[in-house]
Amino acid sequence: MLIGPHRLTGQVLLAPMAGVSDLPFRQLAMRFGAALAVSEMISTNPALAGSRKSQLRRQHYAEAGLRSVQIVGTEAGQMAQSARINADNGAQIIDINMGCPAKKVCRKAAGSALMRDERKVAHILNAVVNAVDIPVSLKIRTGWSPDERNAVSIARIAESEGVQMLAVHGRTRACAFRGEAEYDTIASVKQAVNIPLVANGDIDSPEKAKAVLDYTRADAVMIGRAAQGNPWLIRNIHHHLSDDAEPAGPSVIEVTDIMREHMDNMHNFYGETAGVRIARKHLGWYCRLLPAGGELKSAFNRANSACDQNNYLNRYVRQYQLSNMGLAA
Repeated sequence: MLIGPHRLTGQVLLAPMAGVSDLPFRQLAMRFGAALAVSEMISTNPALAGSRKSQLRRQHYAEAGLRSVQIVGTEAGQMAQSARINADNGAQIIDINMGCPAKKVCRKAAGSALMRDERKVAHILNAVVNAVDIPVSLKIRTGWSPDERNAVSIARIAESEGVQMLAVHGRTRACAFRGEAEYDTIASVKQAVNIPLVANGDIDSPEKAKAVLDYTRADAVMIGRAAQGNPWLIRNIHHHLSDDAEPAGPSVIEVTDIMREHMDNMHNFYGETAGVRIARKHLGWYCRLLPAGGELKSAFNRANSACDQNNYLNRYVRQYQLSNMGLAA
């Protein structure tokens, strides 16, 4: 699949997720086979440009693979300026967020709220595409509500304004993340436009990924919540779509090794205080793959230092190894 001059090496992409797809997680996803890992959304409001959150989200130094930066906003001029700044800082793709269902985003007429104003959508896309000389992609939902599904119309606008890739989440804004994603609208979008299309929503297994691609005829799939604490899913989907033998599921030691690496990277990226706090949720997601993972998750939630988090993980591994040897901890 081509995004402008960039040829992706696979059909599995990591979705942009606020508070999740930070630099440490994107690096991990790319290592496990993601062809593209889109950044967390960056506000285009100039008043927020200097915040620590925005500064961290703009960092993509030493990032493996293509650097795709997602921007979110409501003013065309601000979004164009943000696109230029991120391109100057090394972004290779600018992704526009018109899919976020969060109330605090939609109240500002940003994210998926923009889908209700197709003229404004065209104005924003035109401004951003013409502001940079790198490809622009767009992420949307199927519409504002089940009675207002206009993804096909938005997709046609996007193509006409020069957007070079489109990702569609198979829910409306009103649905948030409730219920099941539907793929009929995504299939209709694929028939309506010629730019690459990525299907997103409820893709949580290699078999589901293949079924969604076959049904929608999309060019790739985008994995979101199902990859939280489970980067092996990206690898397994990639192998399945390539007709390669799927690797066996990760062992307890493989999971804990990745947990330790990911944890250390978060501590280094955010600093100890924020790193420990942010690591708690990621480590908790990994615990779903582990025997007695609930107890380990509770321990991580009590940890107040990087040393404590490392000690809890080391103690868990030691107890696991001893129990497999038939010895008491």
